[in-house]
Amino acid sequence: MKRSLLLFLLNVLIISFFSQEVFSLSDNSGQRDISSFVKKDGRENPATDDFLTNEEDTGLESCQDILARENELTFSDKIMKVKAENIFRDSTFYHWCSSVIKGEDGKYHLFYSRWKRTYTFYAWLTHSTIAHAVADHPAGPYHYQNTVLDFEKDVYRKGDMITAHNPKIKYFEGKYYLYFCSTSLDRDISNEELIETARGGYSHKNWQPLRVNQRTFVASSESLNGEFSINEKPLLEPDGPIETLVVNPAIVQGVDKRYYLIVKGDKPGSTKFERNQAVAVSSYPDRGFVLQDKPVIQDWDTEDMSLWCDQKNSVYYACFHAHTYIGMMVSSNGLDWKKALDFKIMKKEIPLYGGGCILPDRMERPFVFF
Repeated sequence: MKRSLLLFLLNVLIISFFSQEVFSLSDNSGQRDISSFVKKDGRENPATDDFLTNEEDTGLESCQDILARENELTFSDKIMKVKAENIFRDSTFYHWCSSVIKGEDGKYHLFYSRWKRTYTFYAWLTHSTIAHAVADHPAGPYHYQNTVLDFEKDVYRKGDMITAHNPKIKYFEGKYYLYFCSTSLDRDISNEELIETARGGYSHKNWQPLRVNQRTFVASSESLNGEFSINEKPLLEPDGPIETLVVNPAIVQGVDKRYYLIVKGDKPGSTKFERNQAVAVSSYPDRGFVLQDKPVIQDWDTEDMSLWCDQKNSVYYACFHAHTYIGMMVSSNGLDWKKALDFKIMKKEIPLYGGGCILPDRMERPFVFF
């Protein structure tokens, strides 16, 4: 049978150890083909959330939706235990936002966010950079190669990019695209003041201006080891189902050859701290995206989509974190999304090889390499 590999990358914050890691949990059994991921016995993991789309409330689904349901993949039963080589950490830097791609050299290239531990955890908003690591196996061990995007300097002028965060590395039409988010300010600011901001965290006066100025960008390169050229124009401005900011990019080329980009922003009109997930569509991977009116997820707070498409069965998948679990949505067209039959694919704990588990303070940024 065809050997199948599911690599599931997570970012975990373990407060008790003051460490922030990238974990990989992989299914590498070698005894299944792709059909083994298809659920045959209905909804084994029903959601406990109240959110249902109108289509689910009425029970009405199109023929296309029904066909997609019959071909849905499952993942909750494929999560394996973590070994030491599956943990990528550094004593100097926090690690976050992992994204993996297989290169032409046969190796696996990890693009991830990192920033100095001395700046505190909150420096993800003030000092995040994007780095590049390489491994012989998708589940690691990974070794740092170089820093790809780093905007740190003594003084930032008005409008300068300050950070590089939330990377997603993709290969489309003969070129590598690195999607990321960055922030800026409407005034000059020194690096010393940014360090002070990070150490002050959410309560610092600069936090909110830095947060609301976050946008999603893309850089491109002919090689994974080459220099990435940045398009300094944001791919999107907040509109429709999202407001304030545009972050957490996830992108896939659909069965119709168009590009589907899911991003996160604040929920319009909400008096609580709620974020919506929205989808934008374009005929190009680096421009022309149009936000759709219908959100991917609303009515409960989620982040950090990882998006991919089963081209053979015409099913789109998106997994995300919802604070206490990792969840999954599905779509037959990339625009209309429902909870997957296998909705809660992982609870908030990391199983360890040899026994026991890690109970993290945060478990975010799921990424699926398949």
